[in-house]
Amino acid sequence: MGMFDWTEKSSDVLRQGGVIAPDERLPWPQTAAMGVQHVIAMFGATVLAPILMGFDPNIAILMSGIGTLMFFLITGGKVPSYLGSSFAFIGVVIAASGYAGKGPNTGIAVALGGIVACGVVYIVIGAIVQASGTGWIEKLMPPVVTGAVVAVIGLNLAGIPIKNMAASNFDSWMQVVTFVSVALVAVFTRGMVQRLLILVGLVLASIVYAVLTNGMGLGKAIDLSGIAGAAWVGAPGFTAPVFQGSAMLLIAPVAIILVAENLGHIKAVTAMTGRNLDRYMGRAFIGDGVATVVSGSAGGTGVTTYAENIGVMAATKIYSTAVFVVAAVIAIVLGFSPKFGAVIQAIPLPVMGGVSIVVFGLIAVAGAKIWVDNRVDFSDNRNLLVAAITLVLGTGDFTLKFGGFALGGIGTATFGAILLHALLSRGRPATTPVPGP
Repeated sequence: MGMFDWTEKSSDVLRQGGVIAPDERLPWPQTAAMGVQHVIAMFGATVLAPILMGFDPNIAILMSGIGTLMFFLITGGKVPSYLGSSFAFIGVVIAASGYAGKGPNTGIAVALGGIVACGVVYIVIGAIVQASGTGWIEKLMPPVVTGAVVAVIGLNLAGIPIKNMAASNFDSWMQVVTFVSVALVAVFTRGMVQRLLILVGLVLASIVYAVLTNGMGLGKAIDLSGIAGAAWVGAPGFTAPVFQGSAMLLIAPVAIILVAENLGHIKAVTAMTGRNLDRYMGRAFIGDGVATVVSGSAGGTGVTTYAENIGVMAATKIYSTAVFVVAAVIAIVLGFSPKFGAVIQAIPLPVMGGVSIVVFGLIAVAGAKIWVDNRVDFSDNRNLLVAAITLVLGTGDFTLKFGGFALGGIGTATFGAILLHALLSRGRPATTPVPGP
């Protein structure tokens, strides 16, 4: 059976409590509608990440579509996943490119070289996993390590929206309006609106912002002139990477985080579908790595498998890979619309700041969720100290210099967690709890 030969199922299967498996699909009209839903699910985060790094959102969306198709082909259409902009890159890209937090990133080319290097490392890890299995990764990065590293990504970024994205007291209050809007949507709505909490919250906050600024003259008004002047169809502005040793060494270790994410996502899909996808793990890593190399080569962000889309699959019980082919094609079409890009650029910075507070917070809590889901035992000194030291290294942006090369907070936290766990795992297990405060 070829990768494009899905078995068609009727929606009665879902009504009877069944699932649509990766190699099955609903009739094409329903599959297309599901594809649109997946685009909307990945949309907020995939567009937010490039804006926070000063990249072009059009290219990020375009490359997410191309990357998802590549992932589909490399995994033989067996692994349902959408590849969107990875937040793991934000801290290191800002550090490597010296981005100030507003407007286009002038140091983008150097950061792209690092993103390509990261993709290459990821492909190599994928090839090793394909040959030898995933046991060594799970030993090197148990849940206490992956949870701490994921949490640190969110915590390390916390200062960006709070220090850089609110120029005035009015802007700070607009950030409050934004994150409260997102929270209200998340808790008090149901169905599709609740799934799109970031997007709906952002739209609500933008409307409030427009009323207060354009309507009442309180802050910096929203400028819509760029939207009117933008063409409906046109090529985005591609950028070629520049390979600089220090930036590559800074950004390449993000591959470790992408591996942890992808590993977790495939385990989640395996649990939901009842189909063991472990044998495709190496191919999934290679697919994600190739997509990251291609994206970085054109001016896009590094990409990763998306938890948002796994959430949609969990809610709908539709795991068909056909849905992701549709979603990828829609993303590619959007990438070639400058008008779509202009709409994104018109979103007020304080509103983006409020959304960032939510997103970075959710990343931090996702790390804690890994601990909870895997029942990490914090009465074990080893787990306690690995997590404690990693969190403060990353949050405080602990930097180590090796000659001219500096390893920043996310890097020191990632390597620190892995090495510390390996060091403390030697010998007998530590069980006596450290006295609390």
